[in-house]
Amino acid sequence: MTSTGTIPANAFSMKSPFGRRAAALSIAAAVGGFLFGFDSSVINGAVDSIQENFALGEFLKGFVVAIALLGCALGAIIAGNLSDRWGRLRVMKLGAIMFLVSSVGSALTFSVPDLILWRVIGGIGIGIASVVAPAYIAEIAPRQIRGALASLQQLAITLGIFAALLSDAVLATSAGGASEQLWWGLAAWRWMFLIGVVPAAVYGALAFVMPESPRYLLTKNRADEARAIFARLVPPADLEKSVNEISQAIETDRKNANASLRGPVLGLQGIVWTGIILSVFQQFVGINVIFYYSTTLWQAVGFQESDSLLISVITSVTNVVVTLVAIFLVDRVGRKPILLTGSTLMAVSLGTMALAFAFAETVDGAVSLPGAWGPIALVAANLFVVGFGASWGPLVWVLLGEIFPSRIRGKALGVAAAAQWVANFLITVSFPVMSEWSLPVTYGMYALFAALSFVYVAIKIPETKGMALEQSETLFTDSTAKKKAAAAKR
Repeated sequence: MTSTGTIPANAFSMKSPFGRRAAALSIAAAVGGFLFGFDSSVINGAVDSIQENFALGEFLKGFVVAIALLGCALGAIIAGNLSDRWGRLRVMKLGAIMFLVSSVGSALTFSVPDLILWRVIGGIGIGIASVVAPAYIAEIAPRQIRGALASLQQLAITLGIFAALLSDAVLATSAGGASEQLWWGLAAWRWMFLIGVVPAAVYGALAFVMPESPRYLLTKNRADEARAIFARLVPPADLEKSVNEISQAIETDRKNANASLRGPVLGLQGIVWTGIILSVFQQFVGINVIFYYSTTLWQAVGFQESDSLLISVITSVTNVVVTLVAIFLVDRVGRKPILLTGSTLMAVSLGTMALAFAFAETVDGAVSLPGAWGPIALVAANLFVVGFGASWGPLVWVLLGEIFPSRIRGKALGVAAAAQWVANFLITVSFPVMSEWSLPVTYGMYALFAALSFVYVAIKIPETKGMALEQSETLFTDSTAKKKAAAAKR
């Protein structure tokens, strides 16, 4: 800052005009996360009806649920280049259109192949939004509140999950079952997909009224437009400094336009692997099993469909609440302590679920948990959601926006996001088969990954609380450089 005496101490708080404006833009951008959450969970209430309607086996059932995630990976990979070429807002509009088309197509599907096609199209749109939203937020958010604003992406995802599960429950209850007809001769499960038109339209409409990213405008030599936007986001005393710092960073990026992700660690730079590993751990703890298959899971242990849908809605509400807690704490407590606490709670709760399902009984083909094990499994599942939603859910998105050097940020963020989608796909597609084989082993595996995530963060991840993006990048790259130097001395 140019002079701390001329900038009010609370200039960047959520109570200031600058903080409120940055928050409003971040919320609008994070609607892309809402689409992701909605799309990923809306199939929860529909999956059993789809399986029955199209006579799917367990593997194909998992494939239909998970295939959208491969589209997400593709969307994440191409989003960086598209947003640099077309601008953040045009790419947001593209994502909204693809999701809207997917919602209509999935609702009117007549076969498994065309359902898979619509799911992939929607996945590409979601993958695009998953990269553009955090990038846009990072580019307009003051560093003092960047952690909280970046966490809005995960909050939007949790709200999307809640909205999808709530709409599933309402539609299924209104029709007397997900497979029953509701309006216009369409079954309730088809309306579950069709409801997705609403958030897609909202996201597209917001993209028409949001200002373009100042950083993108500066890369296109539109400095006056960028300065006008920055004037609403930073105090006057800090305006020129902010513009100059980004202009210098852009010039550095141009000099490093051909910068590669390649490096000495299995073909990639070490920092890229850090982003990939964080993304994989976030998914390999099995969080999306709860949100994709929870209705099926709770029915399998004795709950009726309506009760299972209600439990899923309650779980999604829990997820929203604890994400709000994470947003409150991330810039106060720091990233690392929250991640370590979350890993511990996830490992314990997943281990408890594995133990509970070890006592499951099968009578006439129906699985049930005897005695107190049903409630114990239900409590453990919700504690798992608490542990994830208050830590790894939002904070991985925060770290992915902070750790990469500016010269490779777009490419590296795309690779890390793609890794997240692929990991999500692997967990999602494998769960039906693995759960049929052994639920205790399945949840035990997720518990192991949660424990390993604790070890990785404890050893590899430094604290980035309160640092400017450039400082955060240097912290990670300096750590790598020091290790190389120490190894060279040995």
